Amino acid sequence: MVNVLKATERTSDRRSQLRELREQGGIPAIIYGYKTDNTPISIDSGEFIKTMREVGRNGVISLDVEGKKLNVVLHEYQEDPIKKEVIHADFLAVDMSQEIEANVRVELSGDAEGVRDGGVLQQILHEVVVTAKPDEIPEAISVDISGLGIGETISIGEIRGNYSITINHEDDETIATILAPRVEAEEGTEPSEAESEETGAEEE
Repeated sequence: MVNVLKATERTSDRRSQLRELREQGGIPAIIYGYKTDNTPISIDSGEFIKTMREVGRNGVISLDVEGKKLNVVLHEYQEDPIKKEVIHADFLAVDMSQEIEANVRVELSGDAEGVRDGGVLQQILHEVVVTAKPDEIPEAISVDISGLGIGETISIGEIRGNYSITINHEDDETIATILAPRVEAEEGTEPSEAESEETGAEEE
């Protein structure tokens, strides 16, 4: 079931009116894409947040613009750096039968052997670009790292077969690796010659 989000067309991009819209709990937005002219709209902030929680970052939304419904995905958004509130949103109208590109976050799962042995996990790729039909784009790609030992890596080529979507990265691109533990200085190590001379000078 596709979630419905109501929208209203707006006729002005004047700063004063955009500020007033936000103060009243709205978000200025725009629609473009499949069989759609660039159309400025406004949406309710609370309804937008509720919808995105339900469908996820890459979910398909039925955008109801004053009675006209369009299948859209959230393409981009702008956020206030201080309040952490969405202040503008771009919706891409999509043809459900045609593939599109989307950014999908990478989630690591499992307890890596190398970490248990003292290694340090380093995630290189936090997001991948995929191509798929709008309703087949996953919210996240899960990568099992439980078998990784110290000095080992997992790459795109090792997970590609787990998904029917196209992952637009080279096979040898590293997703995560286990680094060797840092060598700490042993306690009780003999002081260097320079340190011994400094200590002697201080005592004199």
